[in-house]
Order: sequence, then C-alpha cells, then structure tokens
Amino acid sequence: MADSQLSTSNGVRNQTPSNDTLADSQEETSEESKLQFSEDEETLIIRMYNLVGERWSLIAGRIPGRTAEEIEKYWTSRYSTSE
Repeated sequence: MADSQLSTSNGVRNQTPSNDTLADSQEETSEESKLQFSEDEETLIIRMYNLVGERWSLIAGRIPGRTAEEIEKYWTSRYSTSE
C-alpha cells in the first residue's frame, strides 16, 4: 500500500510560497483593491451620505464586500474639507 501511495505522489513536492509571503502579498493586493471604488459605488456612497449622513455601517450594508471603515476612509480622503 505504501508503494501505491508513493507512486501516486511520485515523490514530487509542490513548491509553494510560505504562508507569510502569500498572506503579505494577498493583503497588499486586497488593500489596494479596497481603496479603489467603482463609479457605481461612489455614486451610491454620495447618495446614501446625503440621506443618512455619517452612518457608515448603513452605507456599507448597501455595498457588498465593503466595510464601514473602508467607506469612511474613502469619504474622508476624497471629500473631507481642509480649511
């Protein structure tokens, strides 16, 4: 039985990046994509903000895959008034 398992795997190991490296690259990629909002998302955020104000969790509930923190960060970076 051990011989059949060995012949199935052929003794070849898959070379995969370490979990740390893979997690870091996925984190950077997801962080970059999360900071970019589609035109539809931007329009919805603006409309919802005009309706409910700074209730980021309510706004995030209308945009799948977005968190309240992401939307608030987007809003403050894009529309905050620096006087």
